[in-house]
Amino acid sequence: MENYIVSARKYRPMTFDTVVGQEALTTTLKNAISSGRLAHAYLFCGPRGVGKTTCARIFAKTINCLSPRENGEACGECESCKAFNEQRSYNIHELDAASNNSVEDIRQLIEQVRIPPQIGKYKVFIIDEVHMLSQAAFNAFLKTLEEPPHHAIFILATTEKHKLLPTILSRCQIYDFNRMSVDNIVYHLKNVADKEGITAEEAALNVIAQKADGGMRDALSIFDQVASFCGNNITYKQTIANLNVLDYDYYFRLTDYFLGGKITECILTFNEILSKGFEGQHFITGLSSHFRNLLVSRDAQTVGLIEASEEVRNKYKEQAQRCTPQFLFRAMKLTNTCDLNYKQSQNKRLLVELTLIETAQLSSDDGASSGLGPTKILKPIFNKQQGGTASAAEAKQANNNPAAPTNTAHEGEATPQPQLNRTAENAPARQTHTPAASSTAARPKSFSIRRPLQEDTTQKPTESQPAQAASVLPQQNKPIDKMSLTVAWRAYAEGLPQEEMALSLQMRNMDIEWKEGDSTFCVIVDNPAIMNELNKKSPLIDGFLRNRLSNSGITMSVRMREATDRQRAFSKVEQLNMMLEQSEPLKKLKEELGLELA
Repeated sequence: MENYIVSARKYRPMTFDTVVGQEALTTTLKNAISSGRLAHAYLFCGPRGVGKTTCARIFAKTINCLSPRENGEACGECESCKAFNEQRSYNIHELDAASNNSVEDIRQLIEQVRIPPQIGKYKVFIIDEVHMLSQAAFNAFLKTLEEPPHHAIFILATTEKHKLLPTILSRCQIYDFNRMSVDNIVYHLKNVADKEGITAEEAALNVIAQKADGGMRDALSIFDQVASFCGNNITYKQTIANLNVLDYDYYFRLTDYFLGGKITECILTFNEILSKGFEGQHFITGLSSHFRNLLVSRDAQTVGLIEASEEVRNKYKEQAQRCTPQFLFRAMKLTNTCDLNYKQSQNKRLLVELTLIETAQLSSDDGASSGLGPTKILKPIFNKQQGGTASAAEAKQANNNPAAPTNTAHEGEATPQPQLNRTAENAPARQTHTPAASSTAARPKSFSIRRPLQEDTTQKPTESQPAQAASVLPQQNKPIDKMSLTVAWRAYAEGLPQEEMALSLQMRNMDIEWKEGDSTFCVIVDNPAIMNELNKKSPLIDGFLRNRLSNSGITMSVRMREATDRQRAFSKVEQLNMMLEQSEPLKKLKEELGLELA
């Protein structure tokens, strides 16, 4: 126990060939040593734990080797190499600039630079975290860094190259170290596990590699942690339990629920994930990555972009064949929007649940339930009679006419609202030309906000066939609940055009009253203007909700907020409108001076 050494130190590379994931840089350094083209200053920069300091030490050991090998590596047997391996070499000096960043520390370093090496050709000065040096220390170091003695070589290492002065960068050869790929980390962890006598599942090593985020030192530290928990047999289940990683099986299961439109199962699965201590944003970002992996799995050329084990890649390929590209595009857009709005949301759980509900509705056609907003519905147009508009009695008679033909809406579009055309009693049966009918007989087209308006192929009234009223939606009585009603209301508000954006924002904040089993719901508004606007749109809203919720009996009513109702905070625009309604002089002043709210 006393002699235990962590894997990050025990298996630290000692030669260029054992460095993992930096083949281009190690080859360049070996060639420079072999050809004798050594610079006086190097800058190694890159993320943490990718081998910057390790390569600096190997470089210092190799250039002082008394009998280097033909492949450019140090022999490891001469006096210089033995001194380096036993950490007693006087040719290598390391300075931690994070704690030794003053001018005095740099002056002491400059004094050591003047002394030539006792064994070997070069004295190497490795300054780690060089970006932590103070401004005065940088200035004191510039002259020595530009023109050092021939036996001195500086190797600067940093994780934040952008913090270095341009005068420092111009004096160094810059080597950018890459993040370790998941495959490279897994390969190295397998070698470490074999040397330690530990059996590990490849899926477990993949989880460790992804958790390390491109750092080999972090990967080895996590490997030691998991090995302490699992013993000599590292399994996937034990690894995700120890590291508190969300199992990818949840995402595969949720995608199956999305494809089947199983909203209840989606909500219950999300509740199970929350009960295990995972945050909603962590879940939604993982779901976005899952959809992205499914998308790239559809093409054999891009499947290699998935950083996972072969078993997991096969599962992605299998599930990707059951997902359409349109579904994946829209699902990625929904989850990305949820991720962006998560921090600003006051009810974060509801935001994620609404996203899951909308995603579960994406498998249907591009209609009102596609999760991307409601289908645009035009207002009903009533044909004018010779003496004026159609009466309410005639409209009721047309809606209740069981013999009226059924007009089929275009695929992906909402069913148009009932409209009233001229009846047979108001025109001769064999009249050859009817000006009023010819100008207004064609029913209005309904169109989707995501599709171009298609040509209306519905049969129009002819001379021998009088125009009749369009039929209403078929009777449907699908049960509804408060959540589905709220989602449908919000979908209608989000689908309003840009010129009605103010009304859209107000509708999203309105309170809705609804009792279980009742087909009528009540919307509470704060001023008469909004109440009149909603009453005008009542036929459109009722038609959209009936189509969205598959319930032909649902009806909206509107009332003003009373003193006993829960008060909400008003925006500045709403406060100004209320003041203008209550004060006629203020309204005139605003109109005369053309004042606008800043």
